[in-house]
Amino acid sequence: MSLPLRNKKISFCIKKTIKQITINKSILLNKKESEKKKQNKKLEKEKRKEKNKANSGSGSLDDMIAYVDENGVISDTPPDPFKKQKVIAESIAVSTPKQEEIEDPVLKGRVEYFNSDKGFGFIKDIDSMEKYFFHINNAPASIAEGNTVIFELERGLKGMNAVNITLTK
Repeated sequence: MSLPLRNKKISFCIKKTIKQITINKSILLNKKESEKKKQNKKLEKEKRKEKNKANSGSGSLDDMIAYVDENGVISDTPPDPFKKQKVIAESIAVSTPKQEEIEDPVLKGRVEYFNSDKGFGFIKDIDSMEKYFFHINNAPASIAEGNTVIFELERGLKGMNAVNITLTK
């Protein structure tokens, strides 16, 4: 091997080694910088904690309690004990009151359609102009189309049905 070629190889190796050293130094510097940043963040967080503790006051239970007055307004002052009203526990209604049964109103209508072979028909209410289904079992045997009737309503499978049908004159 010639001497100049050998020198080139050595210089190349030296350059490569120097480059690796500078890269390693930069990595070490980056690590040191990140460590410093972490340390600074910790210190800032501790300072904020101390500041919040100083601003929060005593932090006692009395400072955290809120009261509701007779109008439902939240306040930090306790209610006046002289304004307190005595409430009997039995007078408090916990459930909804039962509805009184309302008697079904008797409706007046006219038989619009009736099929005697199949045993059903429809009655049209005079007041609301609604049509209601009825079966022959709930009507007198002499019912026919055009008759004026009095009836009551009952919930069926497909809607309201006319029941207790009587003929009027």
